Amino acid sequence: MLLLLILNGLLSLAVAQTTQDAKHTLSLPNLPSDHLIRYLNTFPKLKHQLPSNATTRSTSSACWGHERDCSAEARFQNPHCAGDHTGWARSKEAQVQTFYYQADFGYIQQQLMELTPMCMPKYLTDSSLECTRYLRFCRGRNLLFDLRDVAQREERIRYHMDVLSPGQLLGHCDLNRTRLSAEMEHIGSALQSWGPELRNFAVLPKPVLESGLCDLVVNTPTFIMKIDATYNMYHHFCDFFNLYASLFVNQSHPAAFNTDVQILIWETYPYDSPFRDTFKAFSQRPVWTLSDLEGKRVCFRNVVLPLLPRMIFGLFYNTPIIQGCSNSGLFRAFSEFILHRLQIPFKPPQRRLRITYLSRRTKYRQVLNEQDLLSQLEENDDYLVQRVSYERLSFTEQLAITRNTDILIGMHGAGLTHLLFLPNWACIFELYNCEDPNCYKDLARLRGVRYRTWEQRELVYPQDEGHHPEGGAHAKFTNYRFDVEEFLHLVSQAASEVRTHKDFPQDILDTLENRMPQHNEL
Repeated sequence: MLLLLILNGLLSLAVAQTTQDAKHTLSLPNLPSDHLIRYLNTFPKLKHQLPSNATTRSTSSACWGHERDCSAEARFQNPHCAGDHTGWARSKEAQVQTFYYQADFGYIQQQLMELTPMCMPKYLTDSSLECTRYLRFCRGRNLLFDLRDVAQREERIRYHMDVLSPGQLLGHCDLNRTRLSAEMEHIGSALQSWGPELRNFAVLPKPVLESGLCDLVVNTPTFIMKIDATYNMYHHFCDFFNLYASLFVNQSHPAAFNTDVQILIWETYPYDSPFRDTFKAFSQRPVWTLSDLEGKRVCFRNVVLPLLPRMIFGLFYNTPIIQGCSNSGLFRAFSEFILHRLQIPFKPPQRRLRITYLSRRTKYRQVLNEQDLLSQLEENDDYLVQRVSYERLSFTEQLAITRNTDILIGMHGAGLTHLLFLPNWACIFELYNCEDPNCYKDLARLRGVRYRTWEQRELVYPQDEGHHPEGGAHAKFTNYRFDVEEFLHLVSQAASEVRTHKDFPQDILDTLENRMPQHNEL
């Protein structure tokens, strides 16, 4: 605990270090304490530059889990696999390992092991390119992107696979064309692979920065992002989560968590999103789009092509989760990272469980007897109930509510993505899943929070069969009423799960036990 306090205090300080040759300033990244310890263990030379009273140095073996020498005991978090493995894996150990490599830091470890040079430099001023399998993640140095044709496009660019033409991505290095071509299998869509861009790679006869071809040289490390969506929280957080995971794949330098980086969105639409503040967790610079660079040959000294939102067997959107497991440390770390970087306040839970009900202002999936449900819920003195419409609040205001919620209730919809930022002991109650049973149930499993949804179909009353805009009945395109007693019963079950969670504060449980009526023996 003392180590945590010391390291946390160092977040805002620059530690002056004197070497035999020069004096330089050491500044630590802005990370939660548990994260900072693991960051320092990743870079032991940096750790040993700290004052002797600032760290116990070699006494902490804490690691993330992607490191090859990281033991299960030292990991950031281990999966919870209480469910049956029969039919899914040969043993309980295999079940845990499968989940870890599907949806946790094991996935990062695989990406790191897959990193392979595609274009090798001979000298420090040359270009370089290395990628993981299927070109899910790549990074390069001294690369030229020829964006002169973008200015001539009549249509705006989004999800396009033809932004670049042959010879419009250039580098001066030894290109292994056979190896690069062999990884082009996953180019069925723009968001699955960087193949649509990298298939246009060509070799320059001289170093890029000496070629005279650069109209603009970008010295700031740049992340080029092909994003899934901007106004749908579920889909846009596929982008943010994979950007966060990419920081670990790119963690070859102590500046890996530095915010002095540039974000470039690979489209010409102006970037606007109710969740745009999330980018502040990654970069202190304004977000660029292709429109900011069109008409130019842009040379990047350091460029990262991060993990994509719709990769086959990817993270978040297409994660194939083995049955019986939950609690990904990678998802929990992402939650803590965003909340910390955006400075979202945390308030300890109280005796009364804090229940937040997400009220919809959309045409469909409204709860027609919402007032009746909440009026009954508010009569319980064990609950503190608030009804909110998140679309009327800034995103940081939304997060401030979510982070201090014990039970989050809402209809199926993108707003339930907020479950990522609930406390560890919280429960998400998807009031009705509208016949899409796995979307938020799986996301809750990944984050490691409890999940409940309506189960008694005879006690939910749709307004009609629902009418999909393209024709046919569809449960997502109507409104609903719910049985009040069953609603209260499900909330009570959620409350019981919250209070029995291992992370729920014990002092509150003791207070609740003291309030229970005592029965004298006869």
